[in-house]
Amino acid sequence: QVQLVESGGGLVQPGGSLRLSCVASGSIFSLNVMGVMGWYRQAPGKERELVATIPRGGSANYADSVKGRFTISRDNAKNTMYLQMNNLKPEDTAVYYCNTRTPGNVYWGQGTQVTISS
Repeated sequence: QVQLVESGGGLVQPGGSLRLSCVASGSIFSLNVMGVMGWYRQAPGKERELVATIPRGGSANYADSVKGRFTISRDNAKNTMYLQMNNLKPEDTAVYYCNTRTPGNVYWGQGTQVTISS
């Protein structure tokens, strides 16, 4: 079992920045077999969508809508993933969810609200 806890959301003005964090906890075995981690978001009335993913080792993948503005990273030693969000836009407003997978299981965090408004 893996538990995911997101933090760092909030209210910022357009053009501002936020850094989200996702801390994974659980059994040592589960943490060691975590594969790809990712950030997803869901705006009111819309389906949950991929924001960015990052494998345990390798290149990150981004949605076109956030390329050049968001940066995903992970610290495997700390079982933590980050999402640096710059030049935020009102359309980035959503609940942001952390996600990871182990063989046979998919895990989600509870989400953190990001609101971009002047």
